[in-house]
Amino acid sequence: MRMLDLTLKDLSQVFRDKKSLLFLVAMPIAFTLFMGFSYKSGDSAPKDSRLSLAWVETGPGTTLSHELFARLEASDALKPVRMAQSAALDELQNGKLDGLLLIPAGYEFPVDGARVPQLKLITDTGSTKGQALYQVLSAPVTQLMSAVEIGQISAETAGSPAEAAPAFELAWSKWNAGARTSRIRLEQAVAPKTENWYGDNPYNQASPGILVQFAIFGLVTSAQILMQERKTRTLQRLMTTTLPAWQIVAGHLLAMFSITFLQTLMLLVFGQWVLHVNYLREPLGTLLVAVALGLWVSSMGLLIGLLAKGDDQVILFSMLAMFIFSALGGTWFPLDVSGGAFASIGRWMPSAWAMTGLQNILIRGQGLSSAWLPAGALLIYAFGFFGLAVWRFRKASV
Repeated sequence: MRMLDLTLKDLSQVFRDKKSLLFLVAMPIAFTLFMGFSYKSGDSAPKDSRLSLAWVETGPGTTLSHELFARLEASDALKPVRMAQSAALDELQNGKLDGLLLIPAGYEFPVDGARVPQLKLITDTGSTKGQALYQVLSAPVTQLMSAVEIGQISAETAGSPAEAAPAFELAWSKWNAGARTSRIRLEQAVAPKTENWYGDNPYNQASPGILVQFAIFGLVTSAQILMQERKTRTLQRLMTTTLPAWQIVAGHLLAMFSITFLQTLMLLVFGQWVLHVNYLREPLGTLLVAVALGLWVSSMGLLIGLLAKGDDQVILFSMLAMFIFSALGGTWFPLDVSGGAFASIGRWMPSAWAMTGLQNILIRGQGLSSAWLPAGALLIYAFGFFGLAVWRFRKASV
């Protein structure tokens, strides 16, 4: 069939050109890897929201200091770090710490009626964090001193200093058990951590996004073949043959579809086996969207080849189509995170329908039924572009 001969002629021209393989194979893979890495590195690890507190002891550790440090270390609101005094003061001055708690020498259970040395908190009392730090420290320090006082009273009541330590330990353990039932609780006013918008794999966005983007740009090569036929008047000579006009258009369209579909299939295989993007979770749905995508893009490429007046315009029109449909269609970033008029307009783009069909499978975990509407929308665009291409072809043949 002469229509297929025309298709095979176009394909042989494309695959003989080594530069076309660079655009069809190497560049999409490189861009997919780069974009996926960008999404992954952009999601920084959750920041530690606890108040940072330098723990500075001017003497050897004591029972009281060990007990208090252990209590603060177990807190959800504080992050105590043992530091030297000079280093702690430097970091506090540079804003790397929220406060410094100075533990004086001899901070120990009192003997013979002696008083426990007072702790010293150094912080910016005018700041929100400084005030929060004071409030958070007040409860455990007060509880510790209360336990010490209970131990002293028990020792005085029993008339035996040996009773002080057991009474202190019992009171301190009770405070520890009831710490979570305090009347005041410090909570961080932030939203709970949500799942990444790309699911469990950053390439769930990068792989289909680059797939759609380069499917559009890859038609530069095939559209240039049609452009060359027009420049050499080969296309005009074809129209004088007995080959019907629709077969001429369909032959070129089939070649463009084959190139687009083969490139898409290659990127699907690469995404599945190398990047672990689970296209095969719903293979029929993925295939349906890929075929519809190929028909839309090839129809658009056919129109570009007929509209352009030179190779430079083929590249220009293809670049414009790639950037407009890619930017507005959510191939670089999800439309859900953009919002507003941008997202409202973008959702009508054919590229957005292609992304929706693939992401329904990859990210949203939906089945074959979720691919029918996106594929149908792509086919409507494909018929529209094809109709314009046939109109342009008939007009040029007059």
